[in-house]
Amino acid sequence: MLQLKPLDTKVGIFQQLETEVSPVVLVNIFHVDEADIPALMKAWEADANWMKLQPGYISTQLHQAISGSNVFMNYALWESVAHFRDAFNHPDFKNALEHYPSSAVASPHLFTRLSVPNLCVGP
Repeated sequence: MLQLKPLDTKVGIFQQLETEVSPVVLVNIFHVDEADIPALMKAWEADANWMKLQPGYISTQLHQAISGSNVFMNYALWESVAHFRDAFNHPDFKNALEHYPSSAVASPHLFTRLSVPNLCVGP
């Protein structure tokens, strides 16, 4: 089963789910034992395919750290926190967490884009 560990100890994912922001970016950092990487990939792919069918889902991209690291990062775009919250709290998603290997630890966190002149386009 997937273990959740806050990325920010002051504001965790469950507190973030109580806000109303649109659009929103989910960044989820996974740590997993090397032997469990195939199981992580299989579970993540099933979740991503399910999320893809949910209202408000825009896109996702999984990344693996380089140089033999067992750290993965998922970056997903959602129309709003409300849409992500509905998917995150859905019983099908909660049941899917049981398919992750026991060594897997995830740190999901929600972000919003910022505007920085000549560098970043914000909301």
